[in-house]
Amino acid sequence: MNTSTFPFNITIEAINKIKQLIIIKKKLKFKLRIYITGGGCSGFQYGFKLIKMINKDDLHIKQSGIEIVIDPISSQYLIKGKIDYVENLEGSKFIIINPNAKTTCGCGLSFSI
Repeated sequence: MNTSTFPFNITIEAINKIKQLIIIKKKLKFKLRIYITGGGCSGFQYGFKLIKMINKDDLHIKQSGIEIVIDPISSQYLIKGKIDYVENLEGSKFIIINPNAKTTCGCGLSFSI
């Protein structure tokens, strides 16, 4: 586990939603894992899940009372990115604002480099 000052920003809306999810599910020791997988309409797809276990090579970010975990392969695509949480007419979701993405799909969940 690598506690890091990874160049990744988190909005206050995302922090508040992560805290809310952890409290609602009574999973106070859980962390939010952000990961990237192949697929989606643009090539890569963002994923989010609450986890307890951290792998020894994960980047572990602690900020404002929450913990975010990113695996080393996904981290290379997220440098200088930002996680946000939005609620609008389309629904509510976490989104990644990724300056490394050359294209993104309309829903914002997939991208290409």
